[in-house]
This record gives sequence, structure tokens and C-alpha cells, in this order.
Amino acid sequence: MNPWNMLQYGVFLALLTVLVKPVGMYLVRVFDGGATPLDRVLVPIERAIYRLAGIDTKQAMSWKRYAMSFLLFSLAGTLLLYLILRLQPFGHPFDPLFKPATLSPDLAMNTAISFATTTTWQAYGGESTMSYVSQMVGLAAQNFLAAAAGLAVGIAFIRGLARQRSGSIGNFWIDLTRSILWVLLPLSLIGALILVWQGVPQNWSPYVSVTTLAGAPQTLPQGPVAALEFIKNLGTNGGGFFNTNGAHPYANPTPLTNLLGMLAIAVLPAGLTYTLGCMTDQQRHGWLLFVVMALLFGAGLLLCDRAEQAGNPRIAALGVDQAMTALQPGGNMEGKEVRFGMGASVLTAITTSNGATGSTNSADDSYTPLGGGVLIFNMLLGESIFGGLGTGIYSMLIMVLIAVFIGGLMVGRTPEYLGKTLNPVEMKLIALYTIIGPLFVLPLTALAVTTQAGLAGLSTNGGAHGFSEIFTAYITSMANNGQNFGSLNANTAFYNVTTAIAMTAGRFWLAIPALALAGQFAAQGRRPETPGSLPLDGPLLGGLVIGSMLIIGGLSYLPALAMGPIIEHLWLYP
Repeated sequence: MNPWNMLQYGVFLALLTVLVKPVGMYLVRVFDGGATPLDRVLVPIERAIYRLAGIDTKQAMSWKRYAMSFLLFSLAGTLLLYLILRLQPFGHPFDPLFKPATLSPDLAMNTAISFATTTTWQAYGGESTMSYVSQMVGLAAQNFLAAAAGLAVGIAFIRGLARQRSGSIGNFWIDLTRSILWVLLPLSLIGALILVWQGVPQNWSPYVSVTTLAGAPQTLPQGPVAALEFIKNLGTNGGGFFNTNGAHPYANPTPLTNLLGMLAIAVLPAGLTYTLGCMTDQQRHGWLLFVVMALLFGAGLLLCDRAEQAGNPRIAALGVDQAMTALQPGGNMEGKEVRFGMGASVLTAITTSNGATGSTNSADDSYTPLGGGVLIFNMLLGESIFGGLGTGIYSMLIMVLIAVFIGGLMVGRTPEYLGKTLNPVEMKLIALYTIIGPLFVLPLTALAVTTQAGLAGLSTNGGAHGFSEIFTAYITSMANNGQNFGSLNANTAFYNVTTAIAMTAGRFWLAIPALALAGQFAAQGRRPETPGSLPLDGPLLGGLVIGSMLIIGGLSYLPALAMGPIIEHLWLYP
């Protein structure tokens, strides 16, 4: 193993651990009525927004009304973004890119759904397709709005666990507004300024045509890059200004911007574990969930790093030296970001594949079968490990509820979690949540690999790797992740429609059962803890949670994994 890589991974996890408590405590104050340093400036703005929008701040919402507000808000954002993208060819007098590309109806629909669900799956080249107005008024704005909606749902789920005999889980519009004003906007402003300091463009200038030293013409893109690049990570969105995303030197110029981007992805989902502990008066339990996430995150880092550092045995058989020396990093450097090295590329790939953020700085398609398989399996875990903003915490808590149910069966008592009983209604909702992913991903993958329209997307690879490319397209859409195996040509009517179906299911078909579950818990009282209760802060529960996550992810998708990365890995060793 490369010791410098291990040092990078250790520093990243250490920084994340240090930030968990202050971030989590700040989120508690924002959503639980506490005072923050920003109140003097933001409270008047918040009140003005409520007056203009006609929002009754005293009106509490049941889970059904909360879910309906979430759905209607997301639908409105999708339709508005679709309209912006379809009107793009008409240009704008203040846009230096006056004649941008025309998006087909299916591509505009796919992009609108993608950004409204925080998937930000990009079947287009950003700098060659989108105008500045589309990038900022459409895509960047939706990065804020969709991220805030996800955070609101996550907070509502935590409230459901914290409240007793209540018919309400909060007010969606208040949670949405405070998510934007108190969390996303301030952090994005600071982050964007740091990116500008590090060399990321933030202007409204037209593209610059230059002549290279070799005499060839080249066009240098410009634009309001920094404003979009930070919120894409902070909001766990992932759609970059440029086609190559985090590998473009204008989007991610230095090791500091790379580290800052990865911290931005993970820090809010990690902090929500402490928020959970505070709001439920179970801080040790919140720390346990963080430890579980960190252990699984670290395991993925080590597996992927080992697979990539080991290189390709078939290339080694040709006499190519892939060993790490003082003169070369060794291993599989194909598709890696050479400016940062293999360690930063692997760290970025693991961070983005665990979360709902596809802002990679290396080519997933060029990873070894085992290394790419780790990225795929991370996405199959459903954003549970430092996952999507808001969506990640309730995905992890669903896994905890399954673990608690299994623990209850082992000792022959009614399973309880935080004093709430898992009755048949709750278990049906949990079961529904766990089967939605396979019900969409597997049939859509089967449709793609058995039809000409689906197979036509395999422009470069076939066989097991081609299967992995198609499988990943639907996994990443279902996980609202957005990163992909780049050699799959997904800008066709077939893939634009089918991936949009998976994105919609991953966002809304999972959020509705989660909110219903929050409503069920909020209506319950809290049963006192007894000597027979499962400890919520010990290694037993941690082990059950890890086992439940691996078993559910493995059993649901093992045949598909076997046909893709597993068999491709075995083929490397004849």
C-alpha cells in the first residue's frame, strides 16, 4: 500500500470527525428553534419570504401534507427547469453564449428530472451544450432547491423519531426556507470564494479562442463556474459546469479544492448523525451511526485502493512493471487524475459513490473490475454512508430499523427503536422501502441488455464490462448519484426515458414511505427503556447494522454483480 494514500485517507476522516459535532449542533439550532449567529441578518429575510409566499408558520403538517408539499415543489421545479432548457436556443440578450445548443425533448426532460432529484446525471457536455443562463438560472438554482428539499425530508424523519403522540412532523416550507438561508447559501458563498481564490473562473465573459504552441486552435471556456461547482458538492448534486466534471482544471484546480469538495459532500450528512443524537436525546447512538458509516467508508477506501494499486495482471503478464517505486506511482493509473495522484482519485471516487454526488475527478470506466465493483456496491447501499443531503440519514435509519427488527427476533421480543415500537404497519413500510430499488433497477437493466435500443449504447465495450456500464446507469439513477461509466452512450431516447424513471423512483418512491414511517413514529408514545431493550450505543447494534446493509445489498443484486464486476475480475486471472 502507498503510505501517502493512507495518510490522505486518514486526514480526510479525521477532519470529517472533527466537524461532525459543530455541524450537527448548528443544524439542531437551525431546525429546532435555537439561536444562530446569522439570525440578525436572515430572520427578516425569512419573514419577508413567508409574507410574500403566504406561508402560515404556525401551521403544522401531517406526513401526508408534508409529502404532498415536497412532491408539488419538486414537480414545479422540474417543469420550470424543463421550460428553461427548451427555450435555451432563443438565447438571452445578457448571455454571451447567445446561440447555445438545442436540447431534444427527451434530453431536456431527463436533465430537468435529473437536477430536480439531485441526481444530476449528465448525458450532455456542459460547456458545449448549456448557456450561462441555463447553467445559473436553471441548473445552479435547482442544485440549491432540490438539495434543500432533501434536507427538509431528512429533518422531518428525525422529528418523527423525536416527537411523541404528535400528528405533525413539521412544516415543509419552513424547513425548506431555513435549509436554503441558514445552511446552503452561507456555506456556498464561502466555498465559492475559496474556489475563486484557487483559480476557478467566476465571470460572465465569452469563451476565449487561442492558438496553442503547436499552432492548433483551441477554445478556453469561461463562465460563472465557481458558483455552481461548490453547491454541486455541498448539496450532494454532482452535475458540473464542464463535461469532465472534477477532472477539469477550471473546476478543480488544486489539491485544496479537491479536498474541500470531498468535505463538502460528506460533512452535512455526517453532521446529521449528531443532529439525530441531539434531537432524540441519544447522542451516543448518533456517534455509533457515525462510526458505522466511517468503518464502511474506510473499508471501501482500502478495497478500492488495493485493487487499483495492484494494477492489471494481464498487463503485468506482458512485462509491464506496475510496481510502485520512487519514480512511478505504480498500479492502474488509467483514467486517474494525474495532477492529484491515485490516492486523491480513489478518495474522490469512494466519497462520491457513497453519497448522491457524481462529481468524480477520474474515469470510473477505467477502474479495475474490483475497484469499479466497490463503487457500484457503494451505490447499491442506497446513500447510507455519508449519503445524500437528508436522504442519506433516513436511508441509514431504515437500515438501523431492519437491524433492530432482526435483533428483536433473536431474543423473542417486540422490536423497539428509541422507545418506538416496530408494529406491522411500520415493518410493511420498511419492507416496501427496501424492495423499491431492486424492483426498478433490475427490470430496467434487463430491458436494456435484451433490446437493440439498450445495447446500442455500448459504443466501446461489450461482455461483462458492457453489462457493468448498463447496470451502473440504472444504479446511479436510482441512488440519485449521477456518476457513470463514461463509454456508455446514454444520450438516446431509450436511456433518457428509462434513467429518468429510475431517478424519479429513487427520489420520490423512497421519500414517501420514509415520510409515512416518520408520521407513524411521531404518533406513537415513547416506551421506557428496560433491561431487555437492545442497547443503541454498543457494538452489537453496530454489527447488526453493518450486517444488514451488506446482506440486503448483496442478496438483492448478487446475480447482477456476478454478471458484471465479479466475472470480469475473475477473467483477469486465467
